[in-house]
Amino acid sequence: MLYNPLELEKKWQRIWERDELFKVEEDPSKDKYYLLEMFPYPSGKLHMGHVRNYTIGDVVGRYKRMCGKNVLHPIGWDAFGLPAENAAIDHGTHPEKWTYQNIETMKSQLKRMGFSYDWDRELATCDPRYYRWEQLIFLKMFKKGLAYKKRTYVNWCESCQTVLAKEQVENGCCWRHTDQEVSLKEMDSWFFKITDYAEEILDACDQLSGWPERVLSMQRNWIGKSHGAIIRFPLDHSDGEVEVYTTRQDTLYGATFMCFAPEHPMVKEIIKGQPQEAEILEFIERTLRLDSYVRTADFTEKEGMFTGRYCLNPVTHEKIPIYVANFVLFDYGTGAIMAVPTHDQRDFEFAKKYGLSLRVVIQPPGETLKEETMTEAYEGEGTLVHSGSFDGKGNLEALDDIADYLESEGLGHKTVNYRLRDWNISRQRYWGTPIPIIYCETCGMVPVPEEDLPVVLPLDLKIGPNGASPLPLEPSFYEINCPKCGGNARRETDTMDTFVESSWYFYRYTCPDYKDGPINPKSVDYWMPVDQYIGGIEHAILHLLYSRFYTRVLRDLGYLNLDEPFRNLLTQGMVCKETQECPEHGYLHPDEVKDQRCVHCQAEIITGQTLKMSKSKKNVVDPEDLISRYGADTVRVFCLFASPPERDLEWSDQGVEGSYRFLNRIWRLITDHLEDVSRVPSFDGKGDLSALLRDLHRKTHQTIQKVTHDIEERFHFNTAISAVMELVNEVNRFLGSGRDMGDLACSLVREAVEAVILLLSPVAPHITEECWRMLGHGRSLMETPWPGFQADALEVDKKLIVIQVNGKVRSRIEVPASFDQKEIETEALKDERLQDFIGEKTIKRVIVVKDKLVNVVV
Repeated sequence: MLYNPLELEKKWQRIWERDELFKVEEDPSKDKYYLLEMFPYPSGKLHMGHVRNYTIGDVVGRYKRMCGKNVLHPIGWDAFGLPAENAAIDHGTHPEKWTYQNIETMKSQLKRMGFSYDWDRELATCDPRYYRWEQLIFLKMFKKGLAYKKRTYVNWCESCQTVLAKEQVENGCCWRHTDQEVSLKEMDSWFFKITDYAEEILDACDQLSGWPERVLSMQRNWIGKSHGAIIRFPLDHSDGEVEVYTTRQDTLYGATFMCFAPEHPMVKEIIKGQPQEAEILEFIERTLRLDSYVRTADFTEKEGMFTGRYCLNPVTHEKIPIYVANFVLFDYGTGAIMAVPTHDQRDFEFAKKYGLSLRVVIQPPGETLKEETMTEAYEGEGTLVHSGSFDGKGNLEALDDIADYLESEGLGHKTVNYRLRDWNISRQRYWGTPIPIIYCETCGMVPVPEEDLPVVLPLDLKIGPNGASPLPLEPSFYEINCPKCGGNARRETDTMDTFVESSWYFYRYTCPDYKDGPINPKSVDYWMPVDQYIGGIEHAILHLLYSRFYTRVLRDLGYLNLDEPFRNLLTQGMVCKETQECPEHGYLHPDEVKDQRCVHCQAEIITGQTLKMSKSKKNVVDPEDLISRYGADTVRVFCLFASPPERDLEWSDQGVEGSYRFLNRIWRLITDHLEDVSRVPSFDGKGDLSALLRDLHRKTHQTIQKVTHDIEERFHFNTAISAVMELVNEVNRFLGSGRDMGDLACSLVREAVEAVILLLSPVAPHITEECWRMLGHGRSLMETPWPGFQADALEVDKKLIVIQVNGKVRSRIEVPASFDQKEIETEALKDERLQDFIGEKTIKRVIVVKDKLVNVVV
């Protein structure tokens, strides 16, 4: 009987669906296990990154079920957002149609992979039944002051035609369009007050023991807590003052000029009427075309303009000039900095460029700095000079003293600052959740009454070719009567950032049909937190940070009784494949290569770059093709065997073939010996075993022990599969030994074969279900307990001892497992081969490494 993966995989998928084996309900009598992979955006087709991610999760889910856990393993669709909208524009269709077509395609692909999802809990974030609750949460946040609107400078992507959150800007470019530089644009935007939770989120990082330290470090750095001081600089010949934030108040006496961020609101006030006003405004406009990353990068020239105005250094009382500078950012500190060119390299370069004064206030140990001979700033520790009553103190020692002095004189105070800024959730695009706010000329900003939710996104609108939202142009959407006074009013036409949807979807999975609110307290209390969350490292800041914030908001709104959404986090590596590149035609698809040459121009191709699979690099592998050729189980085995989950997986066609051959070996092992292993039950531990039978019995239980440890403790599926391969080889060696297959031997072979099937079932569920049924079992493997190992079976009767002479292996002996070191030494010295090597030489020393080797030094 030949192994036919396509036929048997369809068979078992039908059985699983018929028997509702993946459906789950709350059961207080069982320990729950909530397993979740980050839900997919419905792009149209699964890619290998999806397949690897979801295969990892499925193995964990199936394993935990067999261990007796009540496993919740849901799936849904991150269906709103720019990708669907842009793709719909490119294909000349509507985002809704595009999205739901893709959902159906991807759903069928996920089912072909045999993933154990509870499809009854499926949700799509573009469904009003989902986003109505998101709108309700927004209204609750608005009433508590956690959602607010303000006019500010925002990151703008011209390609997306929308605002980006700070976290969505990568290296100065849009996270979606990596070649599109982001600019700053002044506009009204909605924000979530994530900064109110900065300290709590930061402190709680220390409690997330099940998270990778790399992710926690990224979050800590993004929150960016620092201790410093607010210092007030009075304006010269004018009322008012400028506040700056600094962590280096020890250098205050050396501040010789001040710099404003171009977008600082005070700039336009202080330059008004100045001769250079127009020139400064042009400089501001030019600077704001650049993203903050580019403005502050080392490769960007530091530029500025003198405003014509001065302020007073509060401790020296000197008049210092005020500049507008491209490297100062409004969203850090107060948007204005005191510049100390002798002790900050950036300030030093700026001062030298514009001929500004320098004053040394920190002298390094054993050295005397002079302003006129300095070629770079001194940024190290030292002793304060030219610093009034603080002269002679160590600069770090004086930090608190100077801050206390400023506070006592009313010139400033100590403070804590965070790099984290409030989350800008406004998007000027169509395909998203409408923000439930109404604007009335009489009543102002009015929340949509809760009973009028959801504010449904109209699906009969056409998006313009540039992606601009049709909502502000559609009276049937924005025209409305004010719910307070009944007068004419206008709906908000911005939609929410799609990361809002993904910040709470895991709660809705626990109660997808609940109609009395966003979350059923009973369901959430049972299922949450998520026990194991799986996804890419690229979500370390955006999605994971927002989800932690949103959980705390839901807690404070009374929906939850927990602080963290995810107990354990696994960030899997990327799937990479070697690229093939033509000097003239760029990256090539395999079909465009023949005999290592480009089919278009016959140029010799360039290989060797192993990059993340990407359509643009033409190095993608279609999972559908692999499933059709080898079956889903082969794809699953390869994805897990090729690399530990946290590392990148390097694609190998030979590796896929090897995985297929391995499954065929298991198939033949069962089918070729089905008569022998079917006629007896599995070994029950009774009977006298020969050495050969004991070895097989021991190997079976050693494999159970290792696979259990590798899955439970480390998620090292590659070594778990390797251990099963070793057991298969051991069984085949035993069967090929030519010995008589009596009932006892057959029962031990059956024990080993059943262990192979059970241990491999989470990885390759279809073939193992079929093999399990061939052995006469009536219940599905999903309903079969995970095997336990017998400690007494692991005991070794004898142990192999390597014998060395002067460090070189000369012989091997077997000794009883009970031998101590002295007995091992005595037995080794009797060995004839050892005696031949020693001859007449004198033994100087005998070194015994317990249970491993004896080294005789002569």
